[in-house]
Amino acid sequence: MKDMNPIKEITSRVKADSFKMADLSLETRNKALKEIAKKLLEHEDEIIEANLKDLEKAEKDELPLPLIKRLKFDKDKIEDCINGIENLIGLEDPLFRTLLKRELDEGLILHKITCPIGVIGVIFESRPDALVQIATLCLKSGNCAVLKGGSEATNTNRILFEIIHKAGISSGIPDGFLTLMENRADIDVLIKCDEDIDLLIPRGSNAFVQYLMENSKIPVMGHADGVCHIYVDEQCDIDKAMRIISDSKTQYVAACNTLETLLVHQAVAHELLAKLQTTLTEKGVILKGTPDVQSIIACEPADSLDWETEYLDLILSIKIVNSLEEAITHINRYGSHHTDSIITENPKACEQFMLQVDSAGVYHNCSTRFADGFRYGFGAEVGISTGKLHARGPVGLDGLVTYKYKLYGKGHIVDDYASGKKQFNFKDF
Repeated sequence: MKDMNPIKEITSRVKADSFKMADLSLETRNKALKEIAKKLLEHEDEIIEANLKDLEKAEKDELPLPLIKRLKFDKDKIEDCINGIENLIGLEDPLFRTLLKRELDEGLILHKITCPIGVIGVIFESRPDALVQIATLCLKSGNCAVLKGGSEATNTNRILFEIIHKAGISSGIPDGFLTLMENRADIDVLIKCDEDIDLLIPRGSNAFVQYLMENSKIPVMGHADGVCHIYVDEQCDIDKAMRIISDSKTQYVAACNTLETLLVHQAVAHELLAKLQTTLTEKGVILKGTPDVQSIIACEPADSLDWETEYLDLILSIKIVNSLEEAITHINRYGSHHTDSIITENPKACEQFMLQVDSAGVYHNCSTRFADGFRYGFGAEVGISTGKLHARGPVGLDGLVTYKYKLYGKGHIVDDYASGKKQFNFKDF
């Protein structure tokens, strides 16, 4: 008999611990979260020191600027993580909730109860704060997490893992609640562990997400690209539009909910684009546009490839459209079903946009940057899903639980009902 692969051995142990995680009390889970927040603060200097090593190496290796921005994990990021944990502690327990209680017949009672998914494998790039968010969300929801971070964040991820894991264990959480894989070669083995891992959540490039979907039997939840749009309607408030567009594009350019394509109704194109050019170019944004856009402002040419591109950089593609319908058609064809926003004072146009745009997030008169688990009050998120099954949009606690049916009887057998001796008498409580 062949020796078991080391990764398979690890995931098997994690799977065993996931059954212990499933019945931990809310008190125990929240106690662990408080201890994690406390230890992150106590070890703040060590975390920042480890992150500086990763940043220095990233700059030496000339990694892309958006990746380096996401890699940075300073005092403010640590504070954000601690605030997120504190918010998470305050959220209701997602486990053991009764979704349905139904009497099938006298003494035969059916319950539909929320429970953890089990073991969640999360593969992510660059962002060390993602490790903290994923670990704590999985803990609160009673799941075990197997994490694989990018090599560019090795030092930061390692110290964060050590702090969180030690704090969890000291609070009575099973050892397998959190596991960190560090070798890239581990991924190909990890995605074959379909007997032990219940769900994969990738946070990476489109090509990487597709690779996982094609090479693993494990269900994959997440999104590939974040090609987000804003459509400025003919009945818009120009000043409002300016603020929203600027925030969506420049507030944090390396995020998946950043604006990449701007669609402008022809009726307001001249006024809006002239103001926008001044505002955005002052912030270093490179504008790209169709010939009719170029006839209004100085910008680089845009083509169909731009409509499909997630820049994650200070670049914005612009297209003028003749109608709301044209804007909706463009978004549904070229968008990534992530987050799209309409700027209008027309309620009818707003409602049509909200109903017909096929995205996880559809917004009215606000920035696309709101697409975030923390900003939705979820405490944090493990990622954003653009799929339509199980979870959609920012995936917080609710997206990390499933349910089971519990049936309580008193010697009931099916043959009594099949023979007509008894009949079901469905009654919901």
